[in-house]
Formats: sequence, C-alpha cells, structure tokens
Amino acid sequence: MKNSIYKRSDGRFEGRIQLGRDENGIRKYVSFFGRTREEVNEKMNEYRKKSVNSQSTNLTLNQVFENWKRRISFKLKESTLANYAMKAYKHLFPYFAEKSLSDITADDIYAFIENKLASGLSNRYVSDILTLLKCLFKYAAKTLHIANPMDDVDFKREKTPEIRLLDADEEARLGRFLAENPSRTAMGIILCKATGLRIGELCALTWGDIDLEKRILTVRHTIQRIQAKNGSRKTKIVITEPKSETSKRSIPIPEFLIETLERYCGKSSEFVLSGTEKPVEPRTMQNRFARILKNAKLPSVHFHALRHMFATKCIKLGFDMKTLSELLGHSGVEITMNLYVHSSFDRKRECMDLQKSAF
Repeated sequence: MKNSIYKRSDGRFEGRIQLGRDENGIRKYVSFFGRTREEVNEKMNEYRKKSVNSQSTNLTLNQVFENWKRRISFKLKESTLANYAMKAYKHLFPYFAEKSLSDITADDIYAFIENKLASGLSNRYVSDILTLLKCLFKYAAKTLHIANPMDDVDFKREKTPEIRLLDADEEARLGRFLAENPSRTAMGIILCKATGLRIGELCALTWGDIDLEKRILTVRHTIQRIQAKNGSRKTKIVITEPKSETSKRSIPIPEFLIETLERYCGKSSEFVLSGTEKPVEPRTMQNRFARILKNAKLPSVHFHALRHMFATKCIKLGFDMKTLSELLGHSGVEITMNLYVHSSFDRKRECMDLQKSAF
C-alpha cells in the first residue's frame, strides 16, 4: 500500500493510501484528514495495521539487519555487504539503539534524517542510508508482518552536482607535464585519460590483462578498501570482479599508447601501477594524482574526472553513443548521457553556429 500526506488549500492535512487498481486499471485510494500531519499519520498507521493484520515484534533493527544480511549475502559482493554494515553500525544502530522495530514511526525516521543532515552528512549520503533502512523494513514487513513506517517517509535525493573537469587548455598542460615527468603513476593517468578506466579498475590491472600485440586491454577486476565485519574500524583491501557484468569488458588500446606501455611492461602477475605483485590502492593513486596536479599548477579535480573527460572528448570526436557506453562499461546509453557527457559552452556555440546553413 503506497501512501502520501500533503497539506490542502483549506489548511488541513490529507493522507492517501493507494489500495491498488480496480478492474479497469484505475488506481483506488482511501483518504484520511486531520489538523496536523501527525494526526493523519496516526490514522493511516492504524488503518494499515488493521488492513494488513500487522503484528508487533520485540526485534531490534540490529537483529533484523543480521537476519536480512544472512538472507542476501550469497548474491552480493563482499564490498557491498561491507558498505551496508558500515552504514548500519555507524548510523542506524546508534540512533535507534535498542528500540524495537514496532516502536519506530515515520516521525522517528524524519527526526533521524534531520539529525544526520544537521551533523553535516550530504543529502545524497542520507538518501543512501535510507535506501538500506527501506530494505530492512521491507524485509521485516514481509517476514514479521509488521507495519512499514517507511511507507510514510518521503525524502527526495538531490541531483548530483556536476563534476569539476579540466578544460581543454588545462588538460593539454597536464599532458605535457606527464610527458616531461614519466613514471608509472604518469603512465596510469595517461591510460585512464585514453580509455576511461575507473580508478579501482586501473589499480587492479595486471600485465596479464594487457595484450600489447593485439592491442587489447581486458577489465576483469576492481580493487577497493572496505571495512571489516560488524562495523569494525579495521579495513582491508579486496580485489573483486567489477561492479557489474557490463563492467567486464575488452577495450582496444590506442596505438599511441603502445610505446608508453611497452616501457613499463612486466610479468603477467605484476600489477601495472606498482610493477610488483602488490597493488597500489585507489586512495594512494588519488593522492599521487593530487600531487601531480599541484606540481603542474592545475586546479584540484577528482581522479574520476579523467573518466568524464574521456567520455566528453569521445563525443566531440564523433564516437557513437553505443560504442562509448560499452567502452565505459555501462549497462545502457542513458547512464553515459546523463552522467558522463559534458558539453562546454564553446561546444554549445559550435553547435548553434551550425544553423547558419539553414537561414
């Protein structure tokens, strides 16, 4: 049952619970009215408890999380589970403490949201925590038959701000600096600028993943640092398969990169960035990139900007969207268009000037 609460023009609050659709496919609702949002919310909760024959439970969020995690652990990556555990132990459990699930209301969740935003967490991060909370209550509602307070929570995730990129002149200066100061780190940056690799994919890359003769780079793994189990402060490096099936991909290596790669090529078991059988972790690579930008007197940008710059450059060079999407390892062209293609004002001007032949 979906529901929402809003303030009417007459000053009263109205809550609506969607009951599904009738035989003609038209949505059916039941409405509740009150002088305050809390009053309406209470009426809706009472209706839901009766209509779904909901029960109460003494189980806490912590206990339900452990049960839920056991149910889904077989189908999720270790890094994903570690991320869920970190959010649960760091944010959810301390706030809701030993409060039973049946006692947690929508108002409690709104208070939790306000608390986390006030502590300095971003809207996006709080939204990620709420996604986990939603999964836990959905599981609890299904297995324990309790009312789901998340049905009454409406929290919209803010649009991700556009990432800062280097402009054409700055990118050229970076290229000159890397050429004048060769190193394995410089080689890794050049490789990402030319292929759009993610930083985790770059750090997990071994020479066995690169066929210089056929000029093919195969993305098989990614690397990241995750927290140990049960909210421990200890962390560890894990090398896993990429984030999705489409992220596993083969990328043709541009011919101009071959000479640079041959200069550092090692055994198939050695990592490209380190030249040894021990990898360089993403955080270290990001720090090295930051130092290079500083030494080159360039503005500070995140390493991921290289991937965005690659995508934008490819569009300008005439790559079709399907090809670019597959090179980036995306599941669809919409992701490529919405997240990775940035149009500069100069490019907008060029496109607008194309109209002259039509006048």
